[in-house]
Amino acid sequence: MRFRPLLALVLALCLTLVTACSGGAKAVDRANLTYDDIHNTGLANDCPTLPDSARGSIALDSSAKYQLLEICMPPAEVYVKGEPANKRQEAQFVPSKILTRFTTSLDQVYGDLAVSGNGLNFQEQGGLDFQLITVLLPGGEEVPFVFSSKELAATADGTAISTSTDFDGSYRVPSYRTSNFLDPKARGLTTGYSSAVGLVPAGDDFTGESVKRYVDGTGNMNLSITKVDSATGEFAGVFTAIQPSDTDMGTKETMDVKIVGQVYGRLEKA
Repeated sequence: MRFRPLLALVLALCLTLVTACSGGAKAVDRANLTYDDIHNTGLANDCPTLPDSARGSIALDSSAKYQLLEICMPPAEVYVKGEPANKRQEAQFVPSKILTRFTTSLDQVYGDLAVSGNGLNFQEQGGLDFQLITVLLPGGEEVPFVFSSKELAATADGTAISTSTDFDGSYRVPSYRTSNFLDPKARGLTTGYSSAVGLVPAGDDFTGESVKRYVDGTGNMNLSITKVDSATGEFAGVFTAIQPSDTDMGTKETMDVKIVGQVYGRLEKA
């Protein structure tokens, strides 16, 4: 009984220390970790976050140049729009299971931010801005796609980054396959056979899986900012992207894929 006051004091002290250290971005500290420490742990796929108390605002000067740096977007949920059960129904996005392990996040994405009139213009310049991901549908079908933010050109209203800022724009989705990739029948764009072994294309109008070509797609992304640390220039929120799936070098119909997750980044003067 006589130890209860001491125990309560120790618990209160621990709670105070935890609370005091919880502010700011909860960045993943990988500086002192080796490859073996990170390999197959998922740490390389994590992104920093901001506490819910980060409700600030960052005013921007139209005469200054800015950059958005260290943008990180880990997908949390992926939905695929499949064929409806009957013609009377509209196609709906159905949830899927991400099969790709630990390599799904876009990271260190950067670009220029400019104030134009009463709006903001963001132009993505580079970074780890694409990832190859495969998801599994409830019926057992696997759907590959390239999660991308390449050449994202997004705009937002206002002249400040605040918890009500919403960037919206389009981006390029590169081909899942490259020109040297061979399909299971050894057909490719620049290498391999021109048709499946033992089969002859039916004339010049043949447009089946033997005719490979490089096909880019276009996606649309929304970045909704919900947390801002005006002291550090950091921001966080959620993103939603809708883009096409893989076409197998232009030989298959695409499926609409919706990716949802968290976003983190940092504003800096250029």
